Amino acid sequence: MVVSVIPLPRAWLLTSALLVGCAVGQVAAIVTTLLNKATIRPDVVVALVVGVPSAIGMLLILLSGRRWVTTLGAFVLAMAPGWLAVLVLIQVVSGG
Repeated sequence: MVVSVIPLPRAWLLTSALLVGCAVGQVAAIVTTLLNKATIRPDVVVALVVGVPSAIGMLLILLSGRRWVTTLGAFVLAMAPGWLAVLVLIQVVSGG
């Protein structure tokens, strides 16, 4: 007997949320990199960039009661790989 399930939105809406979330993560990484002048340890940055959006996104998905909350959770969850990819690319290009 199933008590509750995660309400899934339409496939195109979920896919769109993931795609836009990844793009927003990339833009957020570029903006924070340009605005940040402080030196921060790379392990702390990776933990924050991957950990915070992943935790918030998974909580939103797992505790959602509506389809739009699931979509929002997927959006937030998809920000982490886009953000991490840009930070890794910036590190590689800068020679470090």
